Amino acid sequence: MNDKSLYRIALTQIKGVGVMHARNLMQVVGDEEAVFKESSRKLEAIPRLSRRAIEEIRNPEVMRRAEKELEFVSKNNLQLLFFTDKRYPQRLTQCIDAPLLLYAKGNTDLNREKVISIVGTRNATRYGEEYCKEFIKEISVKLPDILIIRGLAYGVDICAHRAALQNGLPTVAVLGHGLDRIYPSLHRQTAVDMLKTGALLTEFPSDTNPDRHNFVKRNRIVAGMADAVVVVESGVKGGSLTTADIANSYFREVFALPGRIRDKMSTGCNQLISDNQAVLLRSTDHFLSHMGWEQETKPALPVQKELFPELSGDEEKVFNTLNNKGAMQVNTLAIELNIPVTELFLTLLEMEMKNIVESLPGGIYQLV
Repeated sequence: MNDKSLYRIALTQIKGVGVMHARNLMQVVGDEEAVFKESSRKLEAIPRLSRRAIEEIRNPEVMRRAEKELEFVSKNNLQLLFFTDKRYPQRLTQCIDAPLLLYAKGNTDLNREKVISIVGTRNATRYGEEYCKEFIKEISVKLPDILIIRGLAYGVDICAHRAALQNGLPTVAVLGHGLDRIYPSLHRQTAVDMLKTGALLTEFPSDTNPDRHNFVKRNRIVAGMADAVVVVESGVKGGSLTTADIANSYFREVFALPGRIRDKMSTGCNQLISDNQAVLLRSTDHFLSHMGWEQETKPALPVQKELFPELSGDEEKVFNTLNNKGAMQVNTLAIELNIPVTELFLTLLEMEMKNIVESLPGGIYQLV
């Protein structure tokens, strides 16, 4: 356990101080421990930090809750993943509202080379469940190390988890409650089976109930952890459509399985496709082709930088990385360079206009 674990938990327990506020606060004072040890006078000098927020930071109840949670974490052998840790899902670090801290139980690498989230209605039809099983079975043959993300709920969720286990794929459940319970309880055995090669993951401390708004909140983690989100079935409203919308805002690829226009559980998918918010999912091969995953991309032959003498600092970083590693997916490239995706897109656009890089399906970029 990190010696700053107590302060990391405490940082998430301060009422009225959200993710962005906490990050800014750490940046000003130094680190998570300094937030609680800094003098009140210095805290009062921080712009836009209200007196009420300072009172909450100084509230002894914050540390009491943190100590209680740390005891639970230690007793149950949980992992604490802080946003500055290497084990923290690095794809999430590119998301502005990513949680500061995640609680995890299990045994898997959350930063595998390829990660997909499979989402869908809790009222899955036979059509949706059969396609979900077939898709995961086929993808396991071609990408045996891919990680499947979902949320342990009824319907498409549990179908995806079980299909992943049956085909030897690691799978992670992102939960809408603390790790002191499994919800729904009927899926407890599946959750236990997942721990061997997968994990249970949540941003919520123990004693957090599985309330509706928590599941809505966790959808941003489901979207942000993945390279692509696959919507299997959804009605005209639902958490799957919210996840798809979030994924689009994170510049993730979104796919939707089409269905008959009169089928209620295909209405949402058909709408996503119609509104150009998702790629029509025709087959597993089509998915892999669109993502540029049908075969491992071989590094391109080295390109002489002297051919492009007028490169900015960021352009040179992009050039050197693509020249050394070959074609890369934009989110992976952003993590490699530690540049926000929104800024990276502007750099890539400039480089495309200069005919230095070209974009491929699936958000992949390579040198011309």
